[in-house]
Amino acid sequence: MCGYLPTLVLFLLALTGRADTKSSVARLEARYRTAKTLEASFLERYTENGRLVRVEAGTVYFKRPGKMRWDYQAPERNLFLVDGKTAWFYVPADHTATRVPAKESADWRTPLALLVGDMKLSRVCERVVPAIDERPEDREHAMLYCELRGAASKSPKGSLGDSPSQKPLNSESVFFEIDTNSGDLVRVLVRDPGGVGIEFSFTNWRMDPQVPDSLFRFDVPKGVAIVNGELPSG
Repeated sequence: MCGYLPTLVLFLLALTGRADTKSSVARLEARYRTAKTLEASFLERYTENGRLVRVEAGTVYFKRPGKMRWDYQAPERNLFLVDGKTAWFYVPADHTATRVPAKESADWRTPLALLVGDMKLSRVCERVVPAIDERPEDREHAMLYCELRGAASKSPKGSLGDSPSQKPLNSESVFFEIDTNSGDLVRVLVRDPGGVGIEFSFTNWRMDPQVPDSLFRFDVPKGVAIVNGELPSG
């Protein structure tokens, strides 16, 4: 009988982790599902091989369906905007605006488009499991690993709550930190297999703020050149 105890303990821990994961996902989805517009303060950290390269901060807005606006305010002003069809990146100091069809954008902010959709994590993630290599900033928070849909993997794909045996090869790793009490999205981390990483931290979430439609429309300023192509990395 004693020989079976370690296996039993592992089985019970797996069941507990699966239940906790489903509960955290349910809280996150319920928190944002009914809001038509969202607003939050964000801090963005860009790293290369573990070395901090750049820190930026600003305010982000989301609006259903399919619109978001990232107003970068420090250390310099720039804008990332998705108007539902086109993704724009505008740097006032450079007098240039880059545009690309939103569906073709590989920008790292793209996973956050779930906030302006039907708010189902399964739309973005093939599977969601407790994170192993990343820890939450607060012990009361949940840190979840999201295997992005379409990611190439040699490991069998499981459903929500299954334990991963291997991360997808040559693909980005995405993590969500969730406040398990409020359901707030606290952080999103994206790790590139080449050693590049980006982290978004969110505070001061506001549900259904009064946001004009014009905020999600990019009117090209006079004298600004438009460049067609992929958006700058990060």
